[in-house]
Amino acid sequence: MDFPQSGGCQCGAIRYEITGPPLAVYACHCTECQRQSGSAFAMAAVIPQDRFRVTRGEPKMFSRRTAATKVMECWFCPDCGARLFHMPGGSAYANRNLKPGTLDDTSWLRPTIHFWTRSAQKWVDIPDGEIRYETQPESLPWMITKP
Repeated sequence: MDFPQSGGCQCGAIRYEITGPPLAVYACHCTECQRQSGSAFAMAAVIPQDRFRVTRGEPKMFSRRTAATKVMECWFCPDCGARLFHMPGGSAYANRNLKPGTLDDTSWLRPTIHFWTRSAQKWVDIPDGEIRYETQPESLPWMITKP
């Protein structure tokens, strides 16, 4: 894969660019991601903030509580509603968890980590050898917050 890579929403009002590879590509099988994606799981590519920039338009944000002290910022196109990225932990989170299906070239994407496998649909086959978590781990190498 070559960088930069570009992507955007369904209607084209929002465009973005990533300038380097993701730290991880994962699939989340939690019921919230199933609801948000309208599918059996949602994917994300963890992109460091300094490798991500919006090149056109202004995405809109809504936030929701994920725990008593945690907030998830969800960014989407205000015109077509396509989800573009999210930030678990809000603005203190140093990365953008990009919805990788919004990239123009998705041919290189493959999740290698699977979260919330206890909620996975029974018909989903997770390949042997991939990292699995029954729920959400307390910490991961890319879950870095700003000082």
